Amino acid sequence: MFRGSWVALITPMTEQGQIDYAGLHRLVDFHLENGTAGLVLMGTTGEAATISFDEQLDVIRAVIAQVKGRIALVAGNGANDTAAAVAKTKALTELAIDGFLTVTPYYNKPTQKGLILHYQAVAAATDKAVLLYNVPGRTGVDMLPETVAALAQVDNIVGIKEATGSMTRLSQLQQQCPPDFLLLSGDDASAAEFMLQGGQGVISVTTNVAPKAMAELCGYALSGDAQQTRQLDATLQALHRDLFIESNPIPTKWALKRMGLIDSDMMRLPLTQLEPIHFDVIEQALSQAGIALL
Repeated sequence: MFRGSWVALITPMTEQGQIDYAGLHRLVDFHLENGTAGLVLMGTTGEAATISFDEQLDVIRAVIAQVKGRIALVAGNGANDTAAAVAKTKALTELAIDGFLTVTPYYNKPTQKGLILHYQAVAAATDKAVLLYNVPGRTGVDMLPETVAALAQVDNIVGIKEATGSMTRLSQLQQQCPPDFLLLSGDDASAAEFMLQGGQGVISVTTNVAPKAMAELCGYALSGDAQQTRQLDATLQALHRDLFIESNPIPTKWALKRMGLIDSDMMRLPLTQLEPIHFDVIEQALSQAGIALL
């Protein structure tokens, strides 16, 4: 279920900073029509950090009602407070989702022992699948391979979104984790190589704007077609890079507005809209990927 091209979905907002449910509906249809394997809702790219939990529940319920089981759904349930993460997990477990993406606790820099205890508590709060999420560039803590291997022994911890971009890290995880433990890239720029070297998929920012191409890329990579994978990835590398020219999801929201898929690129503070100096850069990356603009 968790293989292939997954999107770390943005959360569209109105000019007043409220959730734009019409825009959300269009985005979900965009992914249903273009081969995305699954939606990750209310993760980092979805701006969960500035959206209240009640709003998060409303967004997830709206998507569940729209897709009616036609695409797999994963919800972000991370927190830097284990009790809060457990409470979120218990509430979300009541919804018709397929699992969770659980980021490492951020800011407070837990030890590896603390990470193990945190994830064990989260996993015990649900019977649904849990994907670990390691993104040290954002959280300030790196979940080491031996920690991942220990957590892989928990029945419902089924895989990891590994966002270090390191092929050495991928090799270490392959050596230390069970063969059926899913290894998903969280770094678009290296995702093609990650899959060619044995990873099972990607949870992607680029997929927000290029879902068909990313689905095709995953298909080539997972079938072992290195030539087609690298040829297609070459057209996407500018997007992989430039969608992070400012903090994610600032450039992605601007790109989606430029594509006519959302009406506003508004975000809640402290995130702000894309600086005009970067408009041409994002347009060029979209053009290189063959994406039509309004």
